[in-house]
Amino acid sequence: MALWIQISPGSDKPIYVQIVEQISEAVAKNELATGDKLPAVRKLAAELVINPNTVARAYTVLEQAKLVTTKTGSGTFVSDPKLYSRDAADINMLAERMDTLITRGLNLGLKGGDLAAMFRDRTNKFVGKQKGEEKKK
Repeated sequence: MALWIQISPGSDKPIYVQIVEQISEAVAKNELATGDKLPAVRKLAAELVINPNTVARAYTVLEQAKLVTTKTGSGTFVSDPKLYSRDAADINMLAERMDTLITRGLNLGLKGGDLAAMFRDRTNKFVGKQKGEEKKK
């Protein structure tokens, strides 16, 4: 599994953030499905040639985001999003980030329709890849 995780040591982003972002994206695209087991911390660290504490930190962030669940002695698994409720604070934070993106787009001279089309296209890159979901047009 670690083969699809690409770390960039020269990046401005810390390595644990790179791991979190790539696993989060894989979950969002359903490349990692509910119940899938992530590699053990030491195994992933060895494959990526990084410190195990870096992988452990990434897994902790993913667990705090409720994307994964760690079962002592069994491993770390992708969580079922249906098992937890949506937090209003998380929804508000998402809306604020969207406002920031919309503001930036408008400041670049994009029109509202262009921004909506861009958002739809970017969303389809994720939603269109989910298992069992047909593209809606």
